[in-house]
Amino acid sequence: MMVALIVFGMFALGFGVAVFRTRSMVRSALALLGSMAAVGGVFFALETEFLAVLQLMMMATEMTIMAIFMVMFMMDPGGLGQMDMTHQKRAALTAGVVGGLIALALSTLSAWGSLQAAPPTPSAQLHDLGIELMSRSMLIFETAGLAILLAMIVATTVALTESRP
Repeated sequence: MMVALIVFGMFALGFGVAVFRTRSMVRSALALLGSMAAVGGVFFALETEFLAVLQLMMMATEMTIMAIFMVMFMMDPGGLGQMDMTHQKRAALTAGVVGGLIALALSTLSAWGSLQAAPPTPSAQLHDLGIELMSRSMLIFETAGLAILLAMIVATTVALTESRP
């Protein structure tokens, strides 16, 4: 389990770096898909199968839609021209380093509490997650899903109406 966790974690980090190292928006989207798939593998290694499958299904769909829209609307989606996809490099690097240091400080200096003697079984974890999703988080997820669907319909409608003569 620990080996799979380390391997999938390294893949997630490697693909995450590749997102920002390519000049192609499509390759960047595919690298992001690889990173999110590796995070799904991390969830599998942690024996949270529901979250793993949910991660893989959601990210595969989202990245596919994103890649399709980029090919449709970007001037150079393949990155064959001399396009530089990085902007405000110094500010982005500073924000990344500061954010990383804050995350490191919070993870090492926080009181984590005592460890559980034994984690709940996967079926108990799934049951607890289902209760959480179907109770207080239900309205949030339904609202977010409806907002995303509405945004996709509006974006497609605007793109189609502007392209007609």
